[in-house]
Amino acid sequence: MRRTVGPLLAVTVALVLADSAVVTLALPDILRHLDASVGQVAWVLIAYNLVLGLGAVPAAMGLARAQPRVLTAVGIAVFAGASAWCAFADSIEVLIVARCVQAVGGALTVVGSLELFVSEYGERRGVGVWVTAGVVGTAAGPFAGGLLTELISWQAIFVVQVPFAVLAVPAALGARTTVPTTATAPAPAGAPTAEEPAVAPRKRHRPALAANLTLALVSAALTAALFLLVLLLVEGWRHSPGTAALTVSVVPVAALAAAPLARLLRPPPQVEVAVGCFLVAGGLAALAIPPSAHLAWTIAPQALVGLGLGLTVDQLTARAMEMRLPRAEHAGWTIGARHLGVVVGLAILTPVFTADLQDAQEPAQEAVVSIVLDAPLQPQDKIAVAEALGAALTDQEGQVPDLAPAFATLDLEPSERPAAAALERDLTGQLERAATRAFRDSFLIGAGLALAAMLVVLVPRRRRVA
Repeated sequence: MRRTVGPLLAVTVALVLADSAVVTLALPDILRHLDASVGQVAWVLIAYNLVLGLGAVPAAMGLARAQPRVLTAVGIAVFAGASAWCAFADSIEVLIVARCVQAVGGALTVVGSLELFVSEYGERRGVGVWVTAGVVGTAAGPFAGGLLTELISWQAIFVVQVPFAVLAVPAALGARTTVPTTATAPAPAGAPTAEEPAVAPRKRHRPALAANLTLALVSAALTAALFLLVLLLVEGWRHSPGTAALTVSVVPVAALAAAPLARLLRPPPQVEVAVGCFLVAGGLAALAIPPSAHLAWTIAPQALVGLGLGLTVDQLTARAMEMRLPRAEHAGWTIGARHLGVVVGLAILTPVFTADLQDAQEPAQEAVVSIVLDAPLQPQDKIAVAEALGAALTDQEGQVPDLAPAFATLDLEPSERPAAAALERDLTGQLERAATRAFRDSFLIGAGLALAAMLVVLVPRRRRVA
């Protein structure tokens, strides 16, 4: 295998798993550009995760009938073509269908590439590269998507994936599969690979239920950080996608720091996972109660979530796959658990924060009226402000309203403009506080899911007698 093959496949795996959340910061732009509803836009996320989660195990089973390099190359090609289709989608329906096809290609890519990594690097390191690529992709998805949306457009998210995937197709086809996919036990660390077929009998192990269930619960909890937090930053606190992307970059940086920290402290695997779950829960609980709508208050909680992500996903994936055959099939179970966990998280959290946002509108509007009445403006200017704000609130019903356009339309005397600017700041602060409260319950539910994952880890299990 050429030296460039491993890195190219690792980048492609990271792209596939980053796509589970890469469009989060682009959702407002997609909603406006494709004239879609909030529910339709949510399916841009849900469809990808659902198809990838359901398709991972069947894709792994396909390895029994196809060469891993061929299966991987086909998957990458489908992923590349569907990514281009996403970029040129002219309706929300077309985008959702393209995302489903993209996920099918992604499932083939992820499970097939595992065997190529093992052939190149050996069992221990190959699985490690595969897991690390997935962790980095998952954590960095919102950051990369937000930055591309801010600098170029939401379509750029999908366009930039195409050349990486196109280069990875011939790389995958040129790879040599030297480790059988179903017949051998995992090789010891550092052991050379063999060219001849295995002589060991075929063996199948049951999926690691506890590890995969914990993965699903952790992934559902992480949805609160990777999905809801960016919505709070962009839609609630009205930051640009670029600013939000730089803010949530704390999560991937902390996730990368988790591995060296674990190597330094060397905790038992069960303790490492339990601590990771606890850190995710603590970070989400802290995001639920920020003292103000200032970006600085999100940094420490995100660092906790990122560390928790790095400590849990890596270790749980290794536990779910350790000494289990067929290797790719059990890898498929971990991918399925993670992405179906994301779907469950979205299904639980989205209705909660949507309902809370709706419930927060009436008291927020009452506070807006009170602040306008107390503003040091002339009566006729107060009436003009109230009418402009009323129109803005009506047009943006079901969302955290952006009041800047309403104030931009006002024709005020120069002497009244400082008071109007102060009024806009006061109203924006009131809406930010209302939005923060509307997301509180969802963050706390996410923390509860992380604690549930910790309980699954800590519950003692009977050892099976061989």
